[in-house]
Amino acid sequence: VQLQASGGGLVQTGGSLRLSCAASGFTLGAHSVGWFRQAPGKERDWVSCISGADGSTYYGESVKGRFTISRDNAKNTVYLEMGSLKPEDTAVYYCAADSRAVCPYLSYYAGAGRLDYWGQGTQVTVSS
Repeated sequence: VQLQASGGGLVQTGGSLRLSCAASGFTLGAHSVGWFRQAPGKERDWVSCISGADGSTYYGESVKGRFTISRDNAKNTVYLEMGSLKPEDTAVYYCAADSRAVCPYLSYYAGAGRLDYWGQGTQVTVSS
């Protein structure tokens, strides 16, 4: 049972990347799935979430309008399409999934160490 985050890399300012969060051993579609990021020397920030109940999507203010979260239940995968990337988007990106937490409270549950699954993180570097 695990989450596998992938798709990170080095991109220039204004470029795009697509991150994937693939689940194995459980059905990701039944879970709320969030993306978080942590830059060096900074606290972990919540980026986006997609609801397991109805597919509603949520975004942090810093990425709203630039990032899009989606899910493909057939592939048991959640994606984060990142566009108009900025140097301040540079961070390690993590995905996390939980069967009980709803998206507006996902960050709280993460801080409390109560999310079911975490991916291993994928590095995104945006050069200026």
